[in-house]
Amino acid sequence: MIEELREDAKHIFSTNEGERLLEDMKHRYGFYTPTFRGDHCESAYAEGQRSVVLFILSLLSDRKPIEGEEDSG
Repeated sequence: MIEELREDAKHIFSTNEGERLLEDMKHRYGFYTPTFRGDHCESAYAEGQRSVVLFILSLLSDRKPIEGEEDSG
């Protein structure tokens, strides 16, 4: 399953539109900024958003999936 997701992500995010979308997501969801907000609930929410971008980037990388990652989905 994870290999299919990896191939799909590479296909989608290799287009100009996909690259533009990923860059927007990086800015919008705190990839370039600290997720600490002063309030622990806000920080957790921001880190949750950031984790989605990190997951997409992990799909686009050639690294081996972490344990359990291949079973999610």
